[in-house]
Amino acid sequence: MRIGERWWIGVSGGEAFADVARITLTVPRGAFGSGEHETTRSCLEVIERLPDLEGVRVLDVGSGTGILAVAALKLGAAEALCIDIDAKAAATSRLTAALNDVDKRTTVVLGPIEALAEQPCDLVVANLYGDVLLEIAPLMVGFLAPGGRLVLSGIAWEYAFPVDQLFERLGMRKLEEKWLERFVTMVLSW
Repeated sequence: MRIGERWWIGVSGGEAFADVARITLTVPRGAFGSGEHETTRSCLEVIERLPDLEGVRVLDVGSGTGILAVAALKLGAAEALCIDIDAKAAATSRLTAALNDVDKRTTVVLGPIEALAEQPCDLVVANLYGDVLLEIAPLMVGFLAPGGRLVLSGIAWEYAFPVDQLFERLGMRKLEEKWLERFVTMVLSW
């Protein structure tokens, strides 16, 4: 499927795509988080518009397939750290990185974000439910390097205001907000 202006999402073993104007992201067949959901599509559209990802370090919180980290890597990010509490999701993130030839620049961790030592990241992405974002907001902000960007999605409409207010109290400013059919995507920075 085509997403945004730059992406073609394909499945492993699926039909090849020969549009040189699009970047192919390959996901394992049947994986959840393949770009079909409006929040994943929205995050990919935001990532493709971010200025200069060359050489940045990415943290994908609740990585699922790892497609968001892989997208940033394909746009020039130097390295990505994916973390998920689900063992199947962590394994899928590893497989997605390998399918896209970015596995040498991807580290996948199984566990909660609290298990990570704080390391400055230029881009933090999290496509998670609003209540989860509220719980881990200070931790995510702690990973964000000065001038870095935070891309959040998976926020049901009723959580948009509390999420926005909490991140504002944590010193973040909203750069962009996109209201989807049932969810909201936000881009924040220091």
